[in-house]
Amino acid sequence: MIYTDVHCHLTGGEYGDISALIKSVNDAGVGLVITAGFDIPSSEQGAALAEKYGCVYFTAGFHPTELKKYRQGDLDIIKDLCGHPKCVALGEIGLDYHYPDTDKPFQKEMFEKQLILAHSLGIPVQIHSRDCAEDMLKLLKDNKGLLADGALMHCYSHSAEMAAEFYKLGIYFSFGGTSTYKGSKRARKAIAAIPEDRLLTETDSPYLPPASKYGTFPNTPASIPEITANMARIKGAEDKAFAEMVRQNAMRLFTKITL
Repeated sequence: MIYTDVHCHLTGGEYGDISALIKSVNDAGVGLVITAGFDIPSSEQGAALAEKYGCVYFTAGFHPTELKKYRQGDLDIIKDLCGHPKCVALGEIGLDYHYPDTDKPFQKEMFEKQLILAHSLGIPVQIHSRDCAEDMLKLLKDNKGLLADGALMHCYSHSAEMAAEFYKLGIYFSFGGTSTYKGSKRARKAIAAIPEDRLLTETDSPYLPPASKYGTFPNTPASIPEITANMARIKGAEDKAFAEMVRQNAMRLFTKITL
């Protein structure tokens, strides 16, 4: 099993029987799955899934649009979860300016605090970045030293030109189902421009199904082969070789992976 999903959400109850889901994912050739935390419960549930299933790893962190749930002491819980042997990163964290009631200063404050925490623990971060490219680039440049243990911009949605700037900071980039759509010119340009050693595959399931499953819910990590094949075509690579390269990239970034 060579395919890799570095960012999905397995903890929301959308899939029914998780054991059946994991079997279907493995049957599709996906042998490495990282379920991303976005608040305390999802991070704790991710740990439980990782303990039960060998192919599952997890991240722990506070998503920018979930910060209304944040309570004093929650970062201590995140810190403890990050010490789990199968917690590969702190995340997903970042900035999201999509909604009109966004508290931008608080998002930036909590993003920086979580970057500091990850750096103190020596683990990478998984970054959510939506409608905030300029602020994201500035914040990461200002905190470049906190990225020494690695960073992933998941479901990358900014331009190829911005990707070149993020690349200079040592950042990796993952792409999901939307990159398979014919109209996804920005994602295709970014994939074409980013060097192969920084590319990763994800689903962000249960969301963002690929073209062949457009309109279906839930999406699952079993969609990874289609996403991988599309990215391989863009890069002019053979599917299996590209999938193996993605796996090696993931293991280089997320050093706790032992598969």
